[in-house]
Amino acid sequence: MAGRFVLAATPIGNDADASTRLRELLASADVVAAEDTRRTRKLAARLGVEITGRLVSLHEHNESERLPELLEAVRGGALVALVTDAGMPTVSDPGYRVVTAAVAEELDVTCAPGPSAVLAALALSGLATDRFCFEGFPPRKPGERARALRALAHEPRTMVFFEAPHRLAVTLEAMVQAFGPERPAAVCRELTKTYEEVVRGPLAELAEWAREDVRGEIVVVVAGAPPREASLDAVVGEVLARVESGERLKDAVRELARSSGIGQRELYAAALAAKG
Repeated sequence: MAGRFVLAATPIGNDADASTRLRELLASADVVAAEDTRRTRKLAARLGVEITGRLVSLHEHNESERLPELLEAVRGGALVALVTDAGMPTVSDPGYRVVTAAVAEELDVTCAPGPSAVLAALALSGLATDRFCFEGFPPRKPGERARALRALAHEPRTMVFFEAPHRLAVTLEAMVQAFGPERPAAVCRELTKTYEEVVRGPLAELAEWAREDVRGEIVVVVAGAPPREASLDAVVGEVLARVESGERLKDAVRELARSSGIGQRELYAAALAAKG
């Protein structure tokens, strides 16, 4: 009989947040596939749990190579627990390839939910939580980062980003340029840890604050764009400006059609006519 994959969430900072299911899985799983085996061993020791199954590494550099072994284990009836250093596997962490392959084979996949930096930051931000999107880490290169953020300028949902502390200041400055200096936002630092800090305010103020030495794990939450009355001519102008900066016409049309409510075909035709 086939076994099961279990995606198990680990604490994002405070070991007391470890669930009973996580403890049980670490103790009973036939295989524990961990992003960092050393950190997982240390976590288990702090939780007073002995890992009795086989502990193997599963990270971004070996996930494809490790995949056949894990699939074979589940086919053979094994319970395979997937854990990362913090939070839920597959969310800006390894595990996606494993889940995709397991689903394709109709193998059993479930999760043991738990701590989430995305949801914790969203809840603490003071911004709208009814609709939101997770954007992960912004691109590192300045030009790519600017284009990615500009494409989100009219996103109506609250946006959640991860960022490294040494890039926080430049990312917030790029957000000021893309979203405007007055857009409400929050920077959440060291969530659930001893020195947890949430700084809220307009993006311009947060960018100024971030020029100081900011450390720790960072989550940035940005308010969605307010509703706008979009005229076809104005949106065509935005399309052409983005094309001039290097973006493909089809990509610019798709993004701006979605945010403006103008039909994609109508906008594409109008942009072509204006460009011609």
